[in-house]
Amino acid sequence: MNLRKALDKAKRERDSHGGSKGPLSPGASPSFPAARPGSDWHAPVYSESKTAAIDLETAVSNHCVAVSADFAEVDCYKVLRTQLRQIGREKTWNTIMVTSVAPGEGKTVTAINLAATFAREYNQTVLLVDADLRRQSIHHYLGYPSSSGLRDYLEERVPMNDIITWPGIEKFTVISGGQPVHESAELMGSPRMQTLVAELKNRYADRYVIFDVPPVMGGADALTFAPLVDCIILVVGVGITRRQDLTKALEMLPQEKMAGFVLNQFNRTTAHRYGH
Repeated sequence: MNLRKALDKAKRERDSHGGSKGPLSPGASPSFPAARPGSDWHAPVYSESKTAAIDLETAVSNHCVAVSADFAEVDCYKVLRTQLRQIGREKTWNTIMVTSVAPGEGKTVTAINLAATFAREYNQTVLLVDADLRRQSIHHYLGYPSSSGLRDYLEERVPMNDIITWPGIEKFTVISGGQPVHESAELMGSPRMQTLVAELKNRYADRYVIFDVPPVMGGADALTFAPLVDCIILVVGVGITRRQDLTKALEMLPQEKMAGFVLNQFNRTTAHRYGH
């Protein structure tokens, strides 16, 4: 489905859930499965999280295609999800850092689509964390407001339940919002961040945690944060990323954590896996 048709369908779905301009109400994503029939697994209760609602038209216009089942590109993210699950079973990896070489290569869109694709699977949950502290943008991409995020937890010690948002998609929660942080590298490597990542990794065995992290060449944030996660996905913009920058970025990142890279060309995505 092309973008124009998808936007028209999103508008029809929006109108059918209230008739006026605005987001779909929470829970209005029937294409996301709950649990496999006959399974003892139950979806979590979201009463302790903030509730928001994705604006489907905004999300689709920002190429967050995995919130809808109508895009062929979703299959590319399913391939990436399958590869990551295979690696995860081998090495018990469930914390994933998504970054890029430089700005403008599609890392945030990739993180959102990958997280939504994980949420489509049975018997697991996914938490998407906006760890780009200088530029909180995931909630903007999905079209809902948020005044608090990771910085509030790290600096202001706001309780975790007050920064986690359930955007109305089953098995999918998000941390995104709040004020930007200029001295972000220090927070990315702080003891409180280390404790948080370890807690998110170990609290729920059926949860994947995906972190959207600043570009490698944009500062020290990605390099500071990389040791805290299980694996790294590097987004490469076709026609944008310079070969010498890609080589340098790969040299800077810990090779034992590299799960693969994503070639992002406009709204088409191809996933590749490294051989380790």
